[in-house]
Amino acid sequence: MLITVSRQFGAGASLVSRQVASVLGWSVVDNEFVDEIARKAGLPVEQVAGREERVPSFVERLKRALVAAPGVPLIPAAPTERLDEGDLVKATEAVVAEISQAGKVVLVGRAAVALLGEQQAIHVRLTASKAFRTRVVMERLSLDEKSALKLLNETDAQRERYHRDYYKRDWNDPLNYHMVLNTEVLGFDGATEVIVSRARTLGW
Repeated sequence: MLITVSRQFGAGASLVSRQVASVLGWSVVDNEFVDEIARKAGLPVEQVAGREERVPSFVERLKRALVAAPGVPLIPAAPTERLDEGDLVKATEAVVAEISQAGKVVLVGRAAVALLGEQQAIHVRLTASKAFRTRVVMERLSLDEKSALKLLNETDAQRERYHRDYYKRDWNDPLNYHMVLNTEVLGFDGATEVIVSRARTLGW
């Protein structure tokens, strides 16, 4: 029993995922997961995540965690100073696989839909207009419109490239998902209700 959430940047995936997990009594795994690695290694979260204007991607955060805490056994055979994105993708896949085994998890991003497509899951895609998402990013990160739009475009392009390069998938293809929800139209609460309703219909 899993719910994967793919999302355009600024579509509210973190909020919706937390709400879904709360209603179902499940766990949610988002970027905070890497912060937990830092905590377990006894490192300040800031040392892992950094203090940047833009939100670091999962791969960036994972790399920082591994460099800062080489004793964390995610890629035991690879020296952290020589890690490239391919190594980090493998580490991400291992972590996603481990998390998925427990079940009752809402898993945000990480190309989980590509990795777990054959498992019993609901694969969700959250989307909204660029104007709406830009406003969300401006408010969430206290950015001006130009900076927010630039960050939004760069982040979406990176996610699209990640799926294409490593999984030969079109990140934007709606056929890759069980449901595609427009959070601008439904609202964050409305999107939550649709996902929860489907999970309950399946007896979850």
